[in-house]
Amino acid sequence: MKKLTEQQQRFLDALYDEANGDIRKAMTIAGYAEKSSKRVVTDPLAEEIAALTVKFIAQTSTKAAYSLYEVMTDPVQLGNKEKMAAAKELLDRAGFNKVDKVEVKSQEPLFILPDKNDD
Repeated sequence: MKKLTEQQQRFLDALYDEANGDIRKAMTIAGYAEKSSKRVVTDPLAEEIAALTVKFIAQTSTKAAYSLYEVMTDPVQLGNKEKMAAAKELLDRAGFNKVDKVEVKSQEPLFILPDKNDD
């Protein structure tokens, strides 16, 4: 873990809290000059921002799962289609992908033969 300045730490703390992901707002909260370039601030913190984003998605995945449950319990509520699409995207990004099961059925009989003997 690299050593961060106080200002960098304030920026990261504000990014997913007070600033709700708004980089410019987080920069203002952290005390960066108004004319500071976003890249000058974010480039050195790219790994930390990515880690915070992964953590944020993981934390909000429970809300997405609950949204799916709400759609199941009240399927006629307005906006369900959009809620389902957003929840699916978030859950996919959090690693909760839909599992496809393949079932193989055959009309033909299946014979299992014993191992070959090397005699």
